[in-house]
Amino acid sequence: MPFITVGRENSGNIDIYYEDHGSGRPVVLIHGYPLSGHSWEKQLKVLLDAGHRVITYDRRGFGDSSQPTVGYDYDTFTADLTALMQTLDLRDTTLVGFSMGTGEVTHYLGTRGSDRVRSAVLLGPIPPYLLKTDDNPEGVDKSVFDQIMAAVIADRPAYLKDFLDNFYNVDKFRGTRISDQAWQLSWNVGAGASAYATWACVPTWLTDFRGDLPKIDVPVLVVQGTEDRILPIDSTGRRLPALIKDSRLVEIPAGPHNIGWTHAEEVNRELLGFLAG
Repeated sequence: MPFITVGRENSGNIDIYYEDHGSGRPVVLIHGYPLSGHSWEKQLKVLLDAGHRVITYDRRGFGDSSQPTVGYDYDTFTADLTALMQTLDLRDTTLVGFSMGTGEVTHYLGTRGSDRVRSAVLLGPIPPYLLKTDDNPEGVDKSVFDQIMAAVIADRPAYLKDFLDNFYNVDKFRGTRISDQAWQLSWNVGAGASAYATWACVPTWLTDFRGDLPKIDVPVLVVQGTEDRILPIDSTGRRLPALIKDSRLVEIPAGPHNIGWTHAEEVNRELLGFLAG
């Protein structure tokens, strides 16, 4: 199992687990909360068949990466991504982020530049700024996130059930676009994540990416479900075309948050078309 060491906590290394498959122009897939790089299974084969080198990795605290109690902020997440890009010497790369992963993509391009990057894809995006403030009335009240953090502390497994029900809009798609077994797999992966990280990542959702967005100088594809209950499209995806110079928004009608699973055919078609262009 390949790892990159990105730091230390007390006596132990902080290691990031990654997988590197195929050949061709590289695509880096950055997963959402509370999953791991394996959550890209509906995209992995499609990208490999299209002739791409595909790299996935697990965010610190999740999947097979280390589970420290430090580094849960987008400066550190972006540093971890930078270490991966540099260690593998990736160039002419497309960065594809889902949910929390769109934060790494955005902050990487805003702070590290596009020297190694050809283009970017944001699925179910978290930018531009999720917190409702006087200068950001489209955001979400902070009380919502306070309640999430309290729920994680009170009963993390129960919180994960509620979260994943809304992640997939189970009330609408159970048995059609999301099986009980696939839902259970997501719960198992989330339950295996660091309890600390599951709590500590919630405040990062309130990161203000508005300073990063004007600095993005590569083509960007944004894809989001119109019924995203985790990151509402009016607070996120629909705002991005006005904030990213070369960007295009594709809306998936009735799509939930994790459209990469429930609407994989539509997402993969848009992804492959964008990569080919």
